[in-house]
Amino acid sequence: MPPRETPASRIERLLAAGDLHGALQAANELLAQSPNSFLGRFGRARANLRLGDDLEGVRDLDIAASLAPNDDHLRFVRARIDFRNGKTDEAIEVLSSVVRRRGPHALEASFALLDAYFYANRAESLAAMVEAGGLWDKDPRTALHVARVRAMKDRDAGIDALLSVYRSALPVAVRRFAGFEAAGLLDKAARYREAFDLISNLHATTSGPIEIESWTAPLAAQERAIEKIADKVNVGLKPRGDCQHGVAFVVALPRSGTTLLEHMLDRHPQIGGIGEFRGLNTIQHALSSADAWPFRGNAVPNSIIDRLRSGYISSARQICKDGASWTFDKSLMAWRMLPEISVCFPSAVCLAIDRDPRDNATSIFLSHLNPATHRWVGSFSAIREIVSWQRRIVPRTLEILGISHESIMYEDLIEDPARHATRCLARMGLPMDSRVLSPESSEKTAATLSHAQVRQPINRSSIGRWKNYAWAFDGSWDELTSAHEARLALSRE
Repeated sequence: MPPRETPASRIERLLAAGDLHGALQAANELLAQSPNSFLGRFGRARANLRLGDDLEGVRDLDIAASLAPNDDHLRFVRARIDFRNGKTDEAIEVLSSVVRRRGPHALEASFALLDAYFYANRAESLAAMVEAGGLWDKDPRTALHVARVRAMKDRDAGIDALLSVYRSALPVAVRRFAGFEAAGLLDKAARYREAFDLISNLHATTSGPIEIESWTAPLAAQERAIEKIADKVNVGLKPRGDCQHGVAFVVALPRSGTTLLEHMLDRHPQIGGIGEFRGLNTIQHALSSADAWPFRGNAVPNSIIDRLRSGYISSARQICKDGASWTFDKSLMAWRMLPEISVCFPSAVCLAIDRDPRDNATSIFLSHLNPATHRWVGSFSAIREIVSWQRRIVPRTLEILGISHESIMYEDLIEDPARHATRCLARMGLPMDSRVLSPESSEKTAATLSHAQVRQPINRSSIGRWKNYAWAFDGSWDELTSAHEARLALSRE
């Protein structure tokens, strides 16, 4: 008779199998019996984090750390979260420590450290680690990091090395990184058709099916709810309570200048950028599970709103820099969560930024966005549909819900950063600070696709990028383009 499976073993088995809800249930059952179980807390934290619930995940992770502060697996998980949220030095220090200890999690910590050096643009550290080798250098995934170092020294050789990784039998995730990075170098080398063909093949073979309706159906429901408010039919989305800390959100599509704006504002001593924090996901999931949301939002008890708000603020403040009175959240999902923001954070400020739709589409198509959460990025027609929704629903929702906001054109921000930074800061009740005009000097790491761009002074290099791929755009883009150009002309009068 096989030995009986322990609760902890069951949690690990379910996590390994990707059954996150099952792991969550198993962890809850263990914690019901043993509230101080490290394995229960840590297991529940990992399940929630992988489900996108940062608020609950980080809360359990903190408790688990108090129970076993020297556990390398926990330290590794926490370091990856810290790096994603901009705590670069702390994350690298912890990952380095886990690697040096050569325990069972040292291998994965090694690859996380290599990625951290890459995204933090610490080329010398990355090259030194690759050249020194280690317990990880016989792992086939090493080929990606060797190719990255080669690309830093010789672009053409780097392209060949990255393409070799892309065409290999390595796991899909590694091949995708190599393919997108090779395409980025091809783009920089003005080999635009090669870059386009490579990206088209990447999307077709590794991104999975395009599921546009999974994005548009919730937007249609939100639009109906907002129009009922406008017609005085539904008044169910009233603000509740308030928070004692300044909370700001970027409201924009991916690749529209969100990282630049965050790094600019993070230079202000009173603003702490918190990256693509997933706290809003937790709030949206909790509220959308109620049948009343969003059409009868008042049916959601105040106690739930208060708990969600306080959980968000507590977690956001933990990752915000010391001394800041405002947090700036650049979650790429915030534009879809304006009703949640208006109810939970009545005094929040939203900064809506739009970019030429063709430039935006080009950058989205060529970028390695997560296909699991953005199932529309592999097709220009699907991208156009999402851009159309965003341009229609955001200004209307901001207006109807009365959310304090500033609308910014990316091109205007580039041409006159001082003027538009001043507008954003004034909306937050803060004085202008000249440091916001040099985002390249920020100590904050961008663990995003813009990690290299934000290390450069503000420049116009990405304006008009779509012209390199003009063949991808037909007359179906004319309406969006004309509307953007009209707004741009109006803003410059």
